[in-house]
Amino acid sequence: MWSAAAILPLLSACSGPLSTLAPAGPAASATALLWWVMLAGATAILLLVLALVGFAFLRPGVGRDVPPQRWLVWGGLVFPGVVLGALLVFALATGERLLAHPGTPGLFTVEARPHQWSWRFRYADGRESVDVLHLPAGRPVDVRVVGSDVIHSFWVPRLGGKIDAIPGHVNTIRLMADRPGTFGGVCAEFCGVGHAAMGFQVVAHASADFDAALAGVLEGTR
Repeated sequence: MWSAAAILPLLSACSGPLSTLAPAGPAASATALLWWVMLAGATAILLLVLALVGFAFLRPGVGRDVPPQRWLVWGGLVFPGVVLGALLVFALATGERLLAHPGTPGLFTVEARPHQWSWRFRYADGRESVDVLHLPAGRPVDVRVVGSDVIHSFWVPRLGGKIDAIPGHVNTIRLMADRPGTFGGVCAEFCGVGHAAMGFQVVAHASADFDAALAGVLEGTR
C-alpha cells in the first residue's frame, strides 16, 4: 500500500498556475471534466481486468465451458467498443462546445503573434502588449494566433486548450475567464533554445477595470 507521504507529491502536481485540473473558465472546465471521465473509464476497465485475473487465479478452470469465440466477441470487441464509443461521443460533444463559433454576444477579439522567444498581443484598436495578455473577465475572447517565424503553440492551461501558431496561417481559439485573476501561459511547442523561457501571463480584469488596463497598455506599460 502507498503511504500518504508517497501520494501527496503526486496530488500536488495537479495544482498550480499551469494546472489543467484547476480550471478558471468554461473551456478549461470542459477539458478537465473530459479528463476525469476518461480517467474513470480507464480505472473501471483496469479494475474489471484485474478482477477477472484474480478470479482466474482463485478459481482455476472457471469459464472453461465458455467458447473462446464468445470471450473474443464480448470481451475483445463488444465491451471495448461500447466503452470507447461512449468516450468518443462525449469527447466530440465536449470539443464542439469549445469551438469559436461566430456571432457570440459580447465577443472580444485579440491577436497573438509569437516570435522567438516572446509573445506580442495586439488589440482591436491597435494597442499592443508584450508577454502579458489583458482580457475582460466573464466575456468570451477569441485569440487569433498568427504564425510568424517557426511553429509555436499558444496554451493557457487554466482557461482552455492549446492551438498551434503555424507560419502563414491564422488559428483561432476561444477562451473565457470566469473571474478576474492572473493565469500562466506557455508555448507548448519546442521552438528553439529559448523555448523554456517563452512564457506569458494572462490578466483577466473586472469589467469596470478593463478600460483602464488597456489605457495603461497605451501608455507603454504591460
